[in-house]
Amino acid sequence: MLLVYTHKVTPRLNYIFKHICKRILDVPVSFTTTVEEFIAHDSLKMSYSRQALGNEFHVKSHDILFDQGLSDVDIQVQDWGHTKCFFHNGEKSAVPFDIFAASFYLLSRYEEYLPHVKDEYGRFTPNDSLAFKHDFLHQPVVDIWAQKFKAALQQQFPDFKFNTRAYNVKPVIDVPTAYYFKQKGLMRTIGGTLSDIFRFKIKQLYQRFLVLLRFKRDPYDTFKWLTNMQKHTKSKFTVFFLIGDFTTYDKNINVNKKKFVSLIKSVADYCRVGLKASYFALEDFSILKEEKTNIEGIINTSLEASRNSFSKLNLPYMYRNLIELEIKEDYTMGYINAIGFRAGTCTPFLFYDIDYEIQTPLLINTFHVMDFVLLKQKSLLDKKETLLKIINEVKQVNGTFTPVFHNYTFSDEKRWKGFKELFTLILDSTNED
Repeated sequence: MLLVYTHKVTPRLNYIFKHICKRILDVPVSFTTTVEEFIAHDSLKMSYSRQALGNEFHVKSHDILFDQGLSDVDIQVQDWGHTKCFFHNGEKSAVPFDIFAASFYLLSRYEEYLPHVKDEYGRFTPNDSLAFKHDFLHQPVVDIWAQKFKAALQQQFPDFKFNTRAYNVKPVIDVPTAYYFKQKGLMRTIGGTLSDIFRFKIKQLYQRFLVLLRFKRDPYDTFKWLTNMQKHTKSKFTVFFLIGDFTTYDKNINVNKKKFVSLIKSVADYCRVGLKASYFALEDFSILKEEKTNIEGIINTSLEASRNSFSKLNLPYMYRNLIELEIKEDYTMGYINAIGFRAGTCTPFLFYDIDYEIQTPLLINTFHVMDFVLLKQKSLLDKKETLLKIINEVKQVNGTFTPVFHNYTFSDEKRWKGFKELFTLILDSTNED
């Protein structure tokens, strides 16, 4: 056990130390404000305060972990080996930066509470992030800092044996539209057919009728392939179904259609099924509650995970709604148009509510790449190289890699050519040395 001496134990300090020490390094941690108790401890120990007690392992603290609410934080990002860090604390500290304060800033999404310009869907953009501006978005810096902290501890306490965690993958399959042609209802089918005719989309019109007459599989119906992949891999897929009402933003199948319900049930036999919260459910608690009730009625178990439509995240209100509904995990945190680590980590972490200064039970699983970003790469080789770079970043810290793909990503549509191979590459990455 690591014993930490500090002049004051705050909720922020307790939260971030337990994340770095327990979740990343698998080292139990406790705190003391009593010098005598600290001196008597004969195993791992460190002081975290403005001044060292003596010659102990000491990390000079930044004020942010002892503050409440938001304040104007001065941040100067500097190089630290092959990575970067901020909150420099001088030469008398065992590590040259206060990694605990810096990690709290990133994990709490402190910067997303501050004034910023949102995109057309009301989302925080990567360009506004500290990580993008200082070129460390591509690195899980919190995990890298934790490893540097571990190395410094090992040098001070060479007899202590640290555990090593294993790299793993948590694939996310997003299903905003289960079928392209099927199960759309009479009016939507007629409308789609007329649209094909007036826009001279003869090939699509032909494909539409082949699907409707059951001569061909619907292009978005890739679920048999997905469940077969699940049977042959140890990485558990989480499939998020949109079941909200038809709106301008959400256009999935009506949840009352038996074949759609049957599809969700069949996928749930092999994969974890989560809720893709509709666009209007993000602002209306009653809609979100109804969608949760509906999907629980389909899968016959409590809903554990959710993900927001359009990856829109309005902090902290959306997360508070999930907590009130006792949803345990969220998979929304990430960027749809950039590859990297929005919260600076590849380790799932508990949401910290800055307004209330409490650690919540909601587990945040950040995603690190979405299939649409890979479309920017011209060739399949470029896509593979890009994917392998981000996978390697996660592997170096034995973290959790979370990619987001869609059901239609695995269709035969031209622009998605090779994406089945990319998905397989991700799954196979857990088998490599």
